[in-house]
Amino acid sequence: MGPLAGIRVIEMAGIGPVPLCGMMMADMGAEVFLVERRSAASSESTLHVSKRDTMKRGKKIVALDMKDPACIQVLLSMVEKADVLIEGFRPGVMERLGLGPAICLEKNPALVFARLTGWGQEGPLAQVPGHDPNYIALTGVLHHSGDADMPPQAPPTLLGDCAGGAAMMAWGISSALIPALREGRGQVIDAAIVDGIAYLATFARSFYHAEQLSDDRGASWLDGAAPWNRSYGCLGGGYITLCPVEERFYLVLLAKLNLTEHPLFISAKQFDNTCWALQVDHLKTLFGSESRQYWCDLLEGSDACFTPVLSYGEAHEHPHGKARNAYVEVDGQWQPAPAPRFSVTVAEPAWEETPSLHAANILTGMGVPTELLRAAGVTTSE
Repeated sequence: MGPLAGIRVIEMAGIGPVPLCGMMMADMGAEVFLVERRSAASSESTLHVSKRDTMKRGKKIVALDMKDPACIQVLLSMVEKADVLIEGFRPGVMERLGLGPAICLEKNPALVFARLTGWGQEGPLAQVPGHDPNYIALTGVLHHSGDADMPPQAPPTLLGDCAGGAAMMAWGISSALIPALREGRGQVIDAAIVDGIAYLATFARSFYHAEQLSDDRGASWLDGAAPWNRSYGCLGGGYITLCPVEERFYLVLLAKLNLTEHPLFISAKQFDNTCWALQVDHLKTLFGSESRQYWCDLLEGSDACFTPVLSYGEAHEHPHGKARNAYVEVDGQWQPAPAPRFSVTVAEPAWEETPSLHAANILTGMGVPTELLRAAGVTTSE
């Protein structure tokens, strides 16, 4: 039923954003064939796994030995019948395996061959290892994260791997599928996390060019200097966050907090930064005097642009998420439901993967010749 129903995707097993991209496509109805290695998974690839690997949901798992020429032939046969291939190896690895884009596109000219790396297929850093903080640091995004008196710190794996990597590659694949399906014209996608983050930062950069954000970290309203755009600690633990940028919402906040007539606020305009430091100190004391629940009862649901700062363990319990069925429980683990939502091609993902035990049946159903499977040692008893 999903919008990608009928699309076949080969995902080369890896770590980080590639599995997330594959999950996103499976959630949207694509048939995703996850090609894992037959040997034990690396410790790096299972660091995020507790009871189950949530990013394998909806995927059909096939175990192949990429050092075996017979298994390479099986994979090339899969390529002939697929619409998309996604991989996240260092540049040159797929070519050395005999699975580079030139070979795959010769087998299937309509194939979308999507390559996801940190630094891209070319450039002086192309072969250098890195992780999420490294990529966002090079784009200027990390510079504006965190308090001014502390080193920059971004949310774990979210901005680089997931936003600049997985989400941007999924966007690229969706775009490339249009000429592939209309005209049979496949192509290679060079999805670099560092490029994706720089692109997504266009909105933030517009504030930078408008001098609403500066190189002086923590001195602008956008990166924590304004008392009305930051988070505060509460009595007994927990945090709340505010962001009433528009004046009419800012006035609601002042009214709710009984600050409309307070000397620190009555004489100062919202964007008068000469008063911000003293106002921040006042609000720190104010919010620290009551519990988070007290402030939720007072401010949540109003036009004050207020929310509690929830942990992953709390987020699925919030009434708004519950009302929207934004999370699904599987084996005691809460997983976010697919997004965005569609009115007609409704995404109804399979919340579990199809294990490699059924690899032969999976590949036979895909159209891979039985003789190739035998030569590669792919059997129903695998």
